[in-house]
Amino acid sequence: MAEPTPRRHEPRLRPAPLLFEPAEAAGDPEHFFDLESIDDPRALLSRSTELAQAFRAAADRAVEFQAIAAAQLADPRRFDRLTSADIAERAEWTEDYAKRMVEFGRDLMRGRDVSGPESI
Repeated sequence: MAEPTPRRHEPRLRPAPLLFEPAEAAGDPEHFFDLESIDDPRALLSRSTELAQAFRAAADRAVEFQAIAAAQLADPRRFDRLTSADIAERAEWTEDYAKRMVEFGRDLMRGRDVSGPESI
């Protein structure tokens, strides 16, 4: 399971850079960020761990942006606001999850100390 997203008062850790994948390498299903070319298991573990952490950090950040967008779309002050069902349909979520994401997004926008929609 991914580590919790850092709180607003904690500095964000910078994940390892996701190196550019050339088009010809990306087309090869066996190629993944050049990991297959690393022979040393210590180096392979180190680089693959860096990548896993980078992907987790990116996924956590993307979820925060999803939550903020959901909260903005559900804002009752908007003349074109969406219901939780509408948001769920657009994001391919359940309606219950959409409701939790709206609340999570509202908490993020208020700057509250939050841990994510899965804990709500």
